[in-house]
Amino acid sequence: MTSTDTGAQESGAPRYVRLSIELIAEITDEDALKAAALAQVEADEYLDDDERAQSVEAIELDPTGSLAHFIDPVALLGEVPGVELTQATWESAQTAFDPEDDAYEFETE
Repeated sequence: MTSTDTGAQESGAPRYVRLSIELIAEITDEDALKAAALAQVEADEYLDDDERAQSVEAIELDPTGSLAHFIDPVALLGEVPGVELTQATWESAQTAFDPEDDAYEFETE
């Protein structure tokens, strides 16, 4: 921690941290995932009709659309003391991955 960092904490100024998380998930039962995502969309009381229709279309189109409905950044940080989630965005997309390839590494900056 630098002296500048300490001063920001002492003055009460918020400190923002960008978390980058990369996950690779194997879809082992596409039908079960799709059914669960559709059920979640139908039960979501905060979606309006247009948002619900867009969500159903994404789920029907591609299993990555189904998986995106289960990502909850609020749940990830909701119980962390002294932290408030300010903004979140995420996406899901198919990727090339070979679990047998020892050379595979996550990209880092």
